[in-house]
Amino acid sequence: MSFVPQFDPVIHAPGRLQICAMLSVADEVEFATVRDAIAVSDSVLSKHVKQLEEAGYLKVRKAAAAGRQRTWLALTPEGRAAFAAHVSELTRLAGIVAG
Repeated sequence: MSFVPQFDPVIHAPGRLQICAMLSVADEVEFATVRDAIAVSDSVLSKHVKQLEEAGYLKVRKAAAAGRQRTWLALTPEGRAAFAAHVSELTRLAGIVAG
């Protein structure tokens, strides 16, 4: 899949950028693992998840595991492409500064 470097304001917020980075290297990650890794509350993570989901970048899967309801997060193909394009644009911008 090819992409055009593009700055994405939905992804760019620090929390959402961290979420996308984590999810870009995994098929899916449990909500609690993401929450702990980026050191935010459940409510803050939920808000970020909702924004990414509304943009079509994230899918949420709920399933029972060990007798408890668990929530799993995964980037959609569109989310992966948008994240790759955003990282490419950040890299391009960093190259201008470093050059």
